[in-house]
Amino acid sequence: MLGVKTYTRAYVDACRSRVDDELSAFDKLIETAKSGSPDTSELTRAVDSFESSYFNHLVILLDALFMHRLRVVEGKDGNPLNEVRVLSESLLLRDGVFTVEKVMKLVPAKTVLKHQPGDEVRITREQFGALSSAYFAEIEARFLEPVAV
Repeated sequence: MLGVKTYTRAYVDACRSRVDDELSAFDKLIETAKSGSPDTSELTRAVDSFESSYFNHLVILLDALFMHRLRVVEGKDGNPLNEVRVLSESLLLRDGVFTVEKVMKLVPAKTVLKHQPGDEVRITREQFGALSSAYFAEIEARFLEPVAV
């Protein structure tokens, strides 16, 4: 597939809806699990383990939904698109160790999640919510197809 310069509103909305559905499913699972287990410490450990695995995978999904985005439009200025790309590559290719390409100008203090090179990537529900909101806002700002008048 060729690089993509713009996405339609319908596509961006469908992707956002897919991610929102995943967040709702996770919230319902956690609410249900916490209401039914007598051993809360065991449940907490299980939820914590599942949470980071689940949201790490959703970061990869975010990146994959727009994987053909042109880097020239995405930029290399440390924006949320860059952050998701780096997180996804770190999870897929670097055994979950946050690793930044030399060509990327990713300043941890200016990113959504503030990861430092060498950090283990373990995304929480709260972190993913903030990251996905910033990511979709950046997709819309840089890639959204203009509305025909």
